[in-house]
Amino acid sequence: MENLQSATTLHNGVKMPWFGLGVFKVQDGDEVVQSVKAALKAGYKSIDTAAVYKNEEGVGQAIKDAGVPREELFITTKVWNSDQGYESAIQAFETSLEKLGLDYIDLYLIHWPVKGKYKETWKALETLYKEKKVRAIGVSNFHTHHLDDLLQDAEIKPMVNQVELHPLLNQSELREFCKKQEIQIEAWSPLAQGELLENAALKEIAEKYSKSVAQVILRWDLQNEIMTIPKSVKEHRIIENADIFDFELLPEDMDKINGLNESRRVGPDPDNFDF
Repeated sequence: MENLQSATTLHNGVKMPWFGLGVFKVQDGDEVVQSVKAALKAGYKSIDTAAVYKNEEGVGQAIKDAGVPREELFITTKVWNSDQGYESAIQAFETSLEKLGLDYIDLYLIHWPVKGKYKETWKALETLYKEKKVRAIGVSNFHTHHLDDLLQDAEIKPMVNQVELHPLLNQSELREFCKKQEIQIEAWSPLAQGELLENAALKEIAEKYSKSVAQVILRWDLQNEIMTIPKSVKEHRIIENADIFDFELLPEDMDKINGLNESRRVGPDPDNFDF
């Protein structure tokens, strides 16, 4: 993990950057265009969006404006809950592809495990994968029991599981399960929506390395082999978040951060959501 281009190899052989930009709650239009362009200019290669974020068009515009060769980029989007099911997921994919202005998507995810629907949706993703419209397929917000259930019928194993993950919710059991199954874990909300930035223990560790708390958390992700996609709309923060390749947390500091776990979420529980 030397720089922003450093990648892990998913179980199907596709390389995916460890670090990327998330654009949840970033307004479509100028805000998302400038945010993505700033990231690409800073050397980011991975951009994570979703149909429900309603900013795929802006992400596509930024990609076009930035002029980075398409094959150097890794673009993720997700099928929303109301579009789950076989035919509707295929249609949702085509809509996302059109909005992004791309010929293919690098990673397509099921956004939430909608009961009674996610297996059918997974079949649609397998079809898109076989048709080479996507380079990799995966899930988001799946607990171990959702994955167990999906794997009973899946022809193709998910390559990625993107979940809420940060020092207050370190997901150690889920991470262990995914590792055994060769499913790569990716963290959304890695900074717990900013809640962790004032944490005293993390501040102390940050001072020791002359880094920010955010940088320490994001470095902790990487050293735990967790892909991470912090969100920001400020160029200086986008650059700062990525400045984590010039130091390494010592084992005792990794242990201290691991010890902050409270199994506490800042987002909805995948076993109890109503959207």
